[in-house]
Amino acid sequence: MDDILNIRPQRDGDGTILRLFLVEDSEDVRDLIVESLAEIAGVRLVGYAETELEALRHLQESSYDVLILDIQLKQGNGMSLLQSLARSNTRRQSEVKVVFSNHVSPTYRRVGVQCGVQHFFDKSSELPLLCDLLQELAKQKGGKSGRTSSNNNSPQGPAQAGGV
Repeated sequence: MDDILNIRPQRDGDGTILRLFLVEDSEDVRDLIVESLAEIAGVRLVGYAETELEALRHLQESSYDVLILDIQLKQGNGMSLLQSLARSNTRRQSEVKVVFSNHVSPTYRRVGVQCGVQHFFDKSSELPLLCDLLQELAKQKGGKSGRTSSNNNSPQGPAQAGGV
Protein backbone atom coordinates (compact mmCIF):
# COMPACT_ATOMS: atom_id res chain seq x y z
CA MET A 1 0.00 0.00 0.00
CA ASP A 2 2.95 2.36 0.52
CA ASP A 3 3.43 2.57 -3.24
CA ILE A 4 0.16 4.51 -3.54
CA LEU A 5 1.85 7.48 -1.92
CA ASN A 6 4.14 7.71 -4.92
CA ILE A 7 1.80 6.93 -7.79
CA ARG A 8 2.49 10.29 -9.39
CA PRO A 9 5.57 11.92 -7.94
CA GLN A 10 5.08 15.67 -8.14
CA ARG A 11 7.07 18.56 -6.85
CA ASP A 12 5.28 20.90 -4.51
CA GLY A 13 8.01 23.50 -4.31
CA ASP A 14 5.62 26.27 -5.28
CA GLY A 15 2.74 25.01 -3.15
CA THR A 16 0.42 24.28 -6.06
CA ILE A 17 -0.17 20.58 -5.39
CA LEU A 18 -3.30 19.75 -3.37
CA ARG A 19 -2.10 17.42 -0.60
CA LEU A 20 -4.61 14.83 0.63
CA PHE A 21 -4.61 12.69 3.74
CA LEU A 22 -6.98 9.71 3.77
CA VAL A 23 -8.41 7.98 6.84
CA GLU A 24 -10.03 4.77 5.60
CA ASP A 25 -9.82 1.26 7.02
CA SER A 26 -11.00 -0.62 3.91
CA GLU A 27 -8.13 -1.43 1.59
CA ASP A 28 -10.57 -1.86 -1.31
CA VAL A 29 -12.04 1.62 -0.78
CA ARG A 30 -8.56 3.14 -0.38
CA ASP A 31 -7.49 1.53 -3.66
CA LEU A 32 -10.60 2.84 -5.40
CA ILE A 33 -9.94 6.36 -4.15
CA VAL A 34 -6.27 6.18 -5.16
CA GLU A 35 -7.23 4.99 -8.65
CA SER A 36 -9.61 7.93 -8.91
CA LEU A 37 -6.95 10.38 -7.67
CA ALA A 38 -4.64 9.25 -10.46
CA GLU A 39 -7.10 10.82 -12.90
CA ILE A 40 -7.04 14.25 -11.21
CA ALA A 41 -4.25 16.66 -12.09
CA GLY A 42 -2.67 18.58 -9.24
CA VAL A 43 -3.48 16.25 -6.32
CA ARG A 44 -1.22 14.02 -4.28
CA LEU A 45 -1.97 11.56 -1.50
CA VAL A 46 0.57 12.37 1.21
CA GLY A 47 -0.54 9.72 3.69
CA TYR A 48 -3.23 7.45 4.98
CA ALA A 49 -4.28 5.74 8.19
CA GLU A 50 -6.64 2.91 9.08
CA THR A 51 -7.36 3.74 12.73
CA GLU A 52 -8.19 6.83 14.75
CA LEU A 53 -4.97 6.70 16.79
CA GLU A 54 -2.77 6.14 13.75
CA ALA A 55 -4.51 9.01 11.95
CA LEU A 56 -4.14 11.37 14.91
CA ARG A 57 -0.42 10.64 15.15
CA HIS A 58 0.16 11.20 11.42
CA LEU A 59 -2.09 14.25 11.14
CA GLN A 60 -0.33 16.06 13.96
CA GLU A 61 2.99 15.53 12.14
CA SER A 62 1.92 15.87 8.50
CA SER A 63 1.09 18.80 6.32
CA TYR A 64 -1.99 18.43 4.14
CA ASP A 65 -4.71 20.52 2.51
CA VAL A 66 -7.62 18.08 2.50
CA LEU A 67 -8.56 15.44 5.06
CA ILE A 68 -10.85 12.72 3.72
CA LEU A 69 -12.17 10.39 6.37
CA ASP A 70 -14.60 7.60 7.02
CA ILE A 71 -16.72 7.60 10.15
CA GLN A 72 -16.46 3.93 11.13
CA LEU A 73 -12.86 2.70 11.45
CA LYS A 74 -11.13 -0.49 12.63
CA GLN A 75 -10.34 1.33 15.85
CA GLY A 76 -12.09 4.52 16.85
CA ASN A 77 -14.13 6.67 14.51
CA GLY A 78 -13.81 9.71 12.32
CA MET A 79 -15.93 11.98 14.48
CA SER A 80 -13.76 11.34 17.55
CA LEU A 81 -10.72 12.01 15.40
CA LEU A 82 -12.15 15.36 14.29
CA GLN A 83 -12.91 16.29 17.90
CA SER A 84 -9.35 15.38 18.94
CA LEU A 85 -7.90 17.48 16.12
CA ALA A 86 -10.09 20.43 17.10
CA ARG A 87 -8.93 20.19 20.72
CA SER A 88 -5.27 19.96 19.74
CA ASN A 89 -5.35 23.34 17.95
CA THR A 90 -2.54 22.17 15.67
CA ARG A 91 -4.46 22.37 12.40
CA ARG A 92 -4.98 25.34 10.11
CA GLN A 93 -8.42 26.72 9.42
CA SER A 94 -7.76 26.47 5.67
CA GLU A 95 -7.68 22.67 5.73
CA VAL A 96 -10.72 21.13 4.08
CA LYS A 97 -12.40 18.30 5.95
CA VAL A 98 -14.44 15.78 3.95
CA VAL A 99 -16.44 12.83 5.26
CA PHE A 100 -16.64 9.95 2.77
CA SER A 101 -18.68 7.28 4.49
CA ASN A 102 -21.69 5.00 4.34
CA HIS A 103 -22.85 6.76 7.51
CA VAL A 104 -24.02 10.18 6.34
CA SER A 105 -27.21 10.50 8.36
CA PRO A 106 -28.46 13.90 9.51
CA THR A 107 -27.06 13.22 13.00
CA TYR A 108 -23.55 12.52 11.67
CA ARG A 109 -23.79 15.55 9.42
CA ARG A 110 -24.77 17.79 12.33
CA VAL A 111 -21.89 16.54 14.49
CA GLY A 112 -19.53 16.80 11.53
CA VAL A 113 -20.41 20.43 10.92
CA GLN A 114 -19.70 21.13 14.59
CA CYS A 115 -16.27 19.53 14.06
CA GLY A 116 -15.47 21.60 10.99
CA VAL A 117 -16.51 19.22 8.22
CA GLN A 118 -17.29 21.16 5.06
CA HIS A 119 -18.34 18.30 2.75
CA PHE A 120 -20.15 14.97 3.14
CA PHE A 121 -20.26 12.22 0.53
CA ASP A 122 -21.92 8.82 0.61
CA LYS A 123 -19.24 6.34 -0.42
CA SER A 124 -21.82 3.99 -1.92
CA SER A 125 -22.82 6.46 -4.63
CA GLU A 126 -20.94 9.75 -4.51
CA LEU A 127 -17.30 9.01 -5.42
CA PRO A 128 -17.66 11.03 -8.65
CA LEU A 129 -18.85 14.02 -6.60
CA LEU A 130 -15.85 13.67 -4.28
CA CYS A 131 -13.56 13.61 -7.32
CA ASP A 132 -15.28 16.71 -8.74
CA LEU A 133 -14.67 18.52 -5.45
CA LEU A 134 -10.99 17.51 -5.38
CA GLN A 135 -10.55 18.59 -8.98
CA GLU A 136 -12.08 21.98 -8.20
CA LEU A 137 -9.92 22.41 -5.08
CA ALA A 138 -6.80 21.47 -7.06
CA LYS A 139 -7.67 24.07 -9.71
CA GLN A 140 -8.17 26.70 -7.02
CA LYS A 141 -4.88 25.84 -5.33
CA GLY A 142 -3.08 25.89 -8.65
CA GLY A 143 -4.44 29.36 -9.32
CA LYS A 144 -6.54 28.27 -12.28
CA SER A 145 -10.02 29.62 -12.55
CA GLY A 146 -12.69 26.98 -12.32
CA ARG A 147 -16.39 26.75 -11.91
CA THR A 148 -17.80 27.94 -8.64
CA SER A 149 -19.01 25.20 -6.39
CA SER A 150 -22.63 25.99 -5.86
CA ASN A 151 -23.51 22.31 -5.54
CA ASN A 152 -20.50 21.11 -3.59
CA ASN A 153 -22.02 19.17 -0.73
CA SER A 154 -21.26 22.01 1.65
CA PRO A 155 -23.34 22.10 4.79
CA GLN A 156 -26.07 24.66 4.23
CA GLY A 157 -28.47 24.86 7.11
CA PRO A 158 -29.79 21.66 8.63
CA ALA A 159 -28.08 18.49 7.46
CA GLN A 160 -30.06 16.77 4.74
CA ALA A 161 -29.80 13.68 2.60
CA GLY A 162 -28.37 13.72 -0.91
CA GLY A 163 -24.94 15.18 -0.28
CA VAL A 164 -25.53 17.96 2.22
